[in-house]
Amino acid sequence: MLLRLHHVAIICSDYAVSRRFYTEILGLAVLAENYRAERDSWKLDLALPDGGQIELFSFPSPPPRPSWPEACGLRHLCFAVADVAASRRELLARGVAVQDIRIDEYTGRRFVFLSDPDGLPLELYEAALVG
Repeated sequence: MLLRLHHVAIICSDYAVSRRFYTEILGLAVLAENYRAERDSWKLDLALPDGGQIELFSFPSPPPRPSWPEACGLRHLCFAVADVAASRRELLARGVAVQDIRIDEYTGRRFVFLSDPDGLPLELYEAALVG
């Protein structure tokens, strides 16, 4: 029934900061950007390399996301990368706090966690290249 993940929606507290993070730091391309006056809200559609999308929304005074301790619901977003160590170095060079590299005990693959500007946990996972 399901074909693939189409998009993930993220609500941010500071649109300019989050827009910069997802476009300039993570390098996602802007597909569309619209201000919705009736909601006092921005909606930014970002392209993921596999055809999926991230929808970045801003709303006035959104409540904080419970992350610590971890709460029920979506735990984190994970992005596949070719080289976790290189990705980590690049993010550190851009001023992003990134945890130490860990090894998945079941697959033996490397991964690392970081947070977006609102503390949303993001994972970079070293995936096998298909091709």
